Amino acid sequence: MSATLTSSTSGAPLAYGERMPTIADVAREAGVAPSTVSYVLSGKRTISAETRARVEAGIARLGYRPNAGARALASASTKIVGLVVPLRTDVNVPVIMQFVAAITLECRRHDYDVLLLTKDEGPDAVSRVVQGSMADAIIVMDVEADEPRLESLRGSGFPVVLIGVPDSPGEFACVDLDFAAAAHTCVERLVELGHTHVSLFGATPAVYDRGTSYALRFRAGFEEAVDALGVSGTVHAVGSDHREVEAVVERLLRDEPAVTGLVVHNEAALSPLLQALRAAGREVPGGMSIVALCPDDIAESQSVPLDAVSIPAAEVGRRAVELAMSQLRGEASEQQLFAPHLTVRGSAVAPARR
Repeated sequence: MSATLTSSTSGAPLAYGERMPTIADVAREAGVAPSTVSYVLSGKRTISAETRARVEAGIARLGYRPNAGARALASASTKIVGLVVPLRTDVNVPVIMQFVAAITLECRRHDYDVLLLTKDEGPDAVSRVVQGSMADAIIVMDVEADEPRLESLRGSGFPVVLIGVPDSPGEFACVDLDFAAAAHTCVERLVELGHTHVSLFGATPAVYDRGTSYALRFRAGFEEAVDALGVSGTVHAVGSDHREVEAVVERLLRDEPAVTGLVVHNEAALSPLLQALRAAGREVPGGMSIVALCPDDIAESQSVPLDAVSIPAAEVGRRAVELAMSQLRGEASEQQLFAPHLTVRGSAVAPARR
């Protein structure tokens, strides 16, 4: 059965089917912005009596029920932040847990607990949190370029923060490392040392196939950098299994013998990569230079300490919570990318003359 509602501003029918009306629907019905509806619900800002009456009438006509975010703004807070982070087989769990730890600690500083959702449920995960009033805000990780989990949240007024940047972020708050700039930094380091043939050892094929935003942005940044700097560059998707890494190394040394520098964006592949290069007689750094993107502890723990752009998990996690708290106070969303920072440890040197 389908319900048909009429807009007071345009007279056009709005067919909602079985779905619950959202703040965006109320805003259209009342002829105001969605933020105005949020302010009426929260009482955080002064709204004229005429506008408030229009919004309240729209709420009554549509049968709108404020979701968890709106109730939080009205002080019916759960004191919980939902953290959506699917733990798939192709993600590096230790790196993910650095973000989780930072988010949890920052939430505790604000007297909030964390509801961790790790199952790969897609849009169902966020819908369950919002419709079930399980949390006051949501932080979403492992963001895709065409992020499917956002559609049910657009215009809802629910506080959402993305760790990652989709192609069309719209009104959502986003925070992340600037992965494109990070790739530029890695390539620039090798070019400054005199390397003219470089290669990207990237994420797993599944990560690229899924359209994971950070991996695509890093790959695009690598391709833009080699083009801008006038050097040769190739891209390889690399599995984390040591046999897969060995196979890629074998193909690279056979098909691209001029490559002297590698940019690596695959933490799990670092150790088997160093082993495979050593077995092939291409010791790092004398036979092959490496610049990686990874957390500092991973770069420092390799058999050869790596030049690396660090992943600022603690900074990103803290900022994500701060953005969630600001939305709960009724403030506007923001988008922030952290600039890359390269630490030199000696894994990249000038290429050997042949």
